[in-house]
Amino acid sequence: MLKNTFLLVLLAAIQFLLTACQQNDYSDLEVFIHSSGEGLHGQIDPLPEVKSYKPFTYMAFDAPNPFAPRQNDQAFASMSDIQPDLNRRKEVLEAYPLESLAMVGSLQQHNSIFALIKSPEGILHRVRIGNHLGQNFGRIDEISESEVKLSEIVQEGVNEWVERTSVLMLKN
Repeated sequence: MLKNTFLLVLLAAIQFLLTACQQNDYSDLEVFIHSSGEGLHGQIDPLPEVKSYKPFTYMAFDAPNPFAPRQNDQAFASMSDIQPDLNRRKEVLEAYPLESLAMVGSLQQHNSIFALIKSPEGILHRVRIGNHLGQNFGRIDEISESEVKLSEIVQEGVNEWVERTSVLMLKN
């Protein structure tokens, strides 16, 4: 009997909740929807004209595939003997771009002339002819009181290297 009473009360509560959910009082929402279009005037711009598709026929079947990796062929081999020594141990100043290095002075001991090069961290390095500077395999060819001349080896294409001369001027 207690179980039946509990079940009856539970059913009455469910029916009450369902009845409460049926009452739709959305009058404020309906008023907002009807009044939101008032006062709007104007036109919507027409859609842009769709351009017709023009097909393209690919005719370069004999050309090499631009997405395939290049092969190290004799056809791509360098015509000159200029190449950097990739097996050489790198020097400290080769870690910096040449533009970030500054010549701040020179000194001479006996018959040797040295240049003082300042790294971006502010550390002074003493270099001589034959040392390397910069990231383009630059080798010092000549040192004077006002400049350091060096030969850099720059890659132009696949396995193509070009030598160029650069100058590091004395900073005041």
